[in-house]
Amino acid sequence: MTKQAPLCDGQVVVLVSTRTVITLPDDTLVLTPATIVISPTTGKILSVTAEVLPRDIFPAEATYQDYSPKLLLPGLVDAHVHLNEPGRTEWEGFDTGTKAAASGGVTTVIDMPLNAIPPTTTVAAFNEKLAASQGQCWVDVGFYGGVIPGNAHELMPLVEAGVRGFKGFLIDSGVDEFPAVSPKDVALAMTTLKDAPTTLMFHAEMLPSMANSVDDEAQRTEPLLQPTGAPNSYSTFLDSRPPALETCAVTEILSMAKLAPQLHLHIVHLSATECIPLLRKARQDGIRITAETCFHYLGLAADDIPDGDTRHKCCPPIRSQTNQDRLWEEVCNVEGCITTIVSDHSPCTPELKLLPPHLQSVHQHGRRPDLARLDSGIGVATPVNEEEVAIKDDNNDDAVDFLKPDPVDGTAANGAAPEKSSGDFLAAWGGISSVGLGLPILHTAASARAARGDAAPTIVDMVRMCSQATAQQVGMAHRKGGLRAGLDADVCVFDDTDVWTLQQADMRWKNRCSPWEGHTFRGRVHETWVRGRKVFQLGGENDGFVGGRPVGEAIVERRTC
Repeated sequence: MTKQAPLCDGQVVVLVSTRTVITLPDDTLVLTPATIVISPTTGKILSVTAEVLPRDIFPAEATYQDYSPKLLLPGLVDAHVHLNEPGRTEWEGFDTGTKAAASGGVTTVIDMPLNAIPPTTTVAAFNEKLAASQGQCWVDVGFYGGVIPGNAHELMPLVEAGVRGFKGFLIDSGVDEFPAVSPKDVALAMTTLKDAPTTLMFHAEMLPSMANSVDDEAQRTEPLLQPTGAPNSYSTFLDSRPPALETCAVTEILSMAKLAPQLHLHIVHLSATECIPLLRKARQDGIRITAETCFHYLGLAADDIPDGDTRHKCCPPIRSQTNQDRLWEEVCNVEGCITTIVSDHSPCTPELKLLPPHLQSVHQHGRRPDLARLDSGIGVATPVNEEEVAIKDDNNDDAVDFLKPDPVDGTAANGAAPEKSSGDFLAAWGGISSVGLGLPILHTAASARAARGDAAPTIVDMVRMCSQATAQQVGMAHRKGGLRAGLDADVCVFDDTDVWTLQQADMRWKNRCSPWEGHTFRGRVHETWVRGRKVFQLGGENDGFVGGRPVGEAIVERRTC
């Protein structure tokens, strides 16, 4: 029987592989041989056929590429990325951030409302961000709005303007322009948004003593746990942010969920597995709440973090190997509360990481900053002498002084004594750069787990959690997150056999500083297509960005679901 080409004209792109993850009409994902026919004019998928159709049945002028045995996957939708522009563009920007995304098969990123200046907490600020993004995006970009004290009247106008959801902090965010919200603010946001097609998200860390407070100022003046160990020891930082901060925040959010029973609530970057039973019970009780975790929580463990390597600092913290194993178990549970996996790409300049001497020579080029604060919790005053450093809780007007051991062993490369702040986990800015590394991280870790006989997600599971579910989370499932006729032709070509080691030259984000440097991965993205146009090819011209110019769009259509 002669095979017939899908109905199409000659100006089409045809991508085929014996291993393709496609979306069936009932939204089920399957790994199958497939042929994808794309219109480069509309940027849409015209048809998906669950078999490899031969070249000769298509018009001669059609572009035809057989990628077998590489995997064809839907482009990833990274629903948690800090692009920081405008205002802190030296940390990250639309150009470099979206290039990094494209190099890793991410075809849509959702930008967080902080750490830009101004943050996306008003329509006016949103318009500034949109203006800054013009002509710079290599992949498509959606945007979240922020919930801060006093901006409840801006939330519905931001929904109308096209933001995909809202994020608030229940603990100090670390930047003055994005203060934490009190329970009173959370209740007001819930009631304001209760009938809106949106998602209300929370950085879920909270001091237990704040649960009964409705005072905005109290969120900034209540002291955190005071660390007592050596500041260059990761365990000191980890002890300062115990799981109780996460469970307290989740409990507080759930206690108010009845104010907006139809509103989708979401916990960002879930770290502590003690939260999982709370979220499971809430979902069983009918509360619309989900959670995400991050690539670094699934691929890095506190047990392995060297003294002083502040590249690993983030909030909530990377926890123990035992905790990581429990996260994997929940990720592998299709009915689990963790529905999505994201990067939380949260970069800064290397100087803010207070790197130890052996990393400074590689990463740091500017003057070491005199920090008066740091992210989410503990402020650090300028040293008063060589032996004593004032450690000040960022939420407490009264500094607590104690003697701090030298945080760095040895001396700088030039023989000089190391700076007292080098390698200080308490003083370093938190955040991990990893956008575009998600597939290699997940596939490498999952392969190792499967080899040991531990629970591990399949490539179909990875697509479900990093493409399909993230698109649903931000109201983009009608155009993103799958390979199916009518969706945007966003395609990732993934070689799951390619073994490689991440070096600085492989990093596309602005500041090439990441704890993933030096890690060896199994699996690498070889090509990325955005709306029917190839934007990245590993080893291609223009450092791989073969299209030569950005083709990404700012997605500002009003969310409907």
